[in-house]
This record gives sequence, C-alpha cells and structure tokens, in this order.
Amino acid sequence: MSMTPAPYRLFGEVGTDFDQPSLDQLTSACSLPVSARAALMPDAHVGYGLPIGGVLATRNCVIPYAVGVDIACRMKMTVLDVPATDLEKQHRRDQLARAIERETRFGVGAEFQKPNSHPVMDLDWSFCHITRTNKDKAWRQLGTSGSGNHFVEFGRLTVTGEGLGLAPGEYIALLSHSGSRGTGAAVCDHYSRIATAMHPELGKDQSRLAWLDLASQAGGEYWDAMNLMGEYAAANHAVIHARIAAHLDASVIAGVENHHNFAWKERHVIDGTDEEVIVHRKGATPAGAGVLGVIPGSMAAPGFVVRGRGNNESLCSASHGAGRAMSRTKARDTFRFGTVRGDLERRGITVLSAGSDESPGAYKDIHQVMARQADLVEVIARFDPAIVKMAPEGERAED
Repeated sequence: MSMTPAPYRLFGEVGTDFDQPSLDQLTSACSLPVSARAALMPDAHVGYGLPIGGVLATRNCVIPYAVGVDIACRMKMTVLDVPATDLEKQHRRDQLARAIERETRFGVGAEFQKPNSHPVMDLDWSFCHITRTNKDKAWRQLGTSGSGNHFVEFGRLTVTGEGLGLAPGEYIALLSHSGSRGTGAAVCDHYSRIATAMHPELGKDQSRLAWLDLASQAGGEYWDAMNLMGEYAAANHAVIHARIAAHLDASVIAGVENHHNFAWKERHVIDGTDEEVIVHRKGATPAGAGVLGVIPGSMAAPGFVVRGRGNNESLCSASHGAGRAMSRTKARDTFRFGTVRGDLERRGITVLSAGSDESPGAYKDIHQVMARQADLVEVIARFDPAIVKMAPEGERAED
C-alpha cells in the first residue's frame, strides 16, 4: 500500500466554514495507508476519528468510526395530501402536534411496550453476536426517534423544481431524522474495538481510524451488520411516518429519504483510474447524478430537497445539514430554551420539546452552507419547519 497521503478537496474555507481541528482530522485520515481520496463538506465539525462532514474513500476495508456511532442515521420526508393552509389553523396545528406526540417516542432508551411490526425484523439478525443479542431491543425501539439532534417535524414544503413528482407549489410535509438507535451504537462499539486491537501501530490520535479488512471475518461481519442497520434505520422511519399518516387519516403523495452515516461500495476515478472503493460518508449526503436527498437546517432555518450533480471531486457527496457552530456544552451555557422557545413561537414555529443544546444559534448558517455546495447539488424544494419535536431538555445526546 502507498504511504503517500491521499488527496482531498475542501468545499469551504478553514476559519470561515470549518475550523482547523476538523481539517486536521481529515488530513490524519488521508495519511492512512488504505486511504484513496477524501473531501470535507461545508458543514464540517470535529467528530471521532473522521470529522462530521468528512467523506473518505478507502481500498478493500471499512473504518467503523468513519461510519459513525449512529450507523445509517437517516433523513426521511413524506408529503401528505393535507392542505398547506392547515398550518395557519390552530386546531389543525394541534392535531398535527398530537400525531407526533402520540406516534413516536423520544429520549435515550425510548421504546414501545407493544413493538411495531415491520418486515425488517424477519431478516437474519443471527449472523453475529451483537445483532443477535440486540434484536429484541431493536424491535422495541422500532419507530422511536432517540435524542441528540434527532427530530420529527411538520413544515411547509415549497416545490420549485422537478424530481418529487409534484407540481410547483406549497404542501405539508413530515420530516424525520434518526438512525439505528441503540443497536447501531452497539455494532459500532464492538467492531471499532476489534479494529483498534488489530492496528496497534496507530497512535492515540488515530486509534478511531482503525480499519477492518473486508476479506476478514470481522470485516465481513461488520459490513453485514452495517447494512442490516441501514435496513433497520429505514424501517424505523417508515414506521414513524406510517403511524403519523394513519393517525391523521392522510395519504402519502410523495417522498424522499437518504442515509448519511454509512459506507458504500462505489466506483470513482482515483488518480485517473476508475476503481471500486469504499466511500464513508460520516455526516454527508449521497449526491450522485440525479440522486435525491434532504439537507436540513435547524428548527428555525429551512431545509432543502436536493438533486445531486454527481461531482467526482466530492466523491458524489454533499453536506448532511447546517453543521454545528458550537459544542453542546457551549450551547447549554449560552442559551436558555424557554427563551428560545418563545422567540420561535413568535415566528410561527411551535417547539413541542427540545434541549438548549439544539438551539438554532448553535448551528451554522444553512444558506452559506448551501452556497458552498452549489456545484454538488441543485435545490428542488425548500422545507420550513412549523411544528418541531426533539428529545426534551436534559437528555444525553446519542447522535
């Protein structure tokens, strides 16, 4: 394997869009002998191993922490056959709020006493110890939203471009953000420990960049577990959206969804040669040519439905959101959520629950982030939050 650092491309500027430690994490990942190419998205901030907003292509291996703790964290948007004008009627807003409150659960360890049904639970969970022993827990958590930056919200969707199969205009949409819950975290923890033990040559600063050869037993198990968590995360969102739509007796007229903490086998041009690589997108949205995705802002800022431009320089990726501008600890010290909630209410945004660490001021300017990636995605619709629910104040973040 070559020891020449892998090349990378920045979509933003150090000091303006992301800080030096984020870039340092990316360049450290590029120094691995298995790395082929990398990119840093404009929403980037420091993570574990690979920065959030980091994209890394490797050869014949997968890095558990470059996928992340919340494997297959995912966005899902459903457009309902509910008039957008309902957001202007208090009794209808109350009904929409009740649907969220009653049909999903928030918080660390949140689960249903009566598990939801979905074909994902009929898949093979027995191929490794972690998925086998966590299956019942995963079943109870199916349809829940967790904590941290995970949310379920209604908002106004303004369609301006093609791709969703909807005429230009305004609609009510349901948007959710969550992943594979406790089981995904257990998979990451188990296999990252194995990877770390297999690579004692990595120093402390690089220990969370330890990789698993896909030809190894552990690498094969992790790959299968990661993909199962992808199926599970998709099912988790499907249950949330189905329950809420059924509660409202509403029909789905359009939708879009995507992972952002995942690894894919893809073909890319690396140093002039087309080859298969493993593309890790840790807090980054797939943006292949024509691929649809959702990039959220914050509870006070719009999100966007986008169509990928297939830019090879970003490994066909885009940001997964606005990105944090300050740490959770600093946000808790800076904001009081009662004040934030009141400010949002005056702007027509109802927050059912959330923590001060998710205050809008803790996030970067989504408009600046989108401007930095105009070469990566095309905006086809805008989503403005109206009714938002997240884990309540005091919950430990698990994103």
